[in-house]
Amino acid sequence: MPIIDALIYYPIKIIYWMIVLRIFLSWVPVNAGSQIHVLIYDLTEPLLSMFRKLFPPSKSGLDFSPMLTLIALHILEYFLLA
Repeated sequence: MPIIDALIYYPIKIIYWMIVLRIFLSWVPVNAGSQIHVLIYDLTEPLLSMFRKLFPPSKSGLDFSPMLTLIALHILEYFLLA
């Protein structure tokens, strides 16, 4: 893998897995003040908040911003590495 591709691929994958981890952390009761929870929240919230502004969470509590962010990351990766 060329160095330029690696510089694009790995940060996108790290962000992708941090969002997936954040989804799983939202399902299990964990101390919201734990360092890992705060770190993941702080690093993923700017991306998720962009999609929350476009599509606010529904009244039932469903938040589609993680799914939309993951789709956007895949599209971005496809266009940058194509």
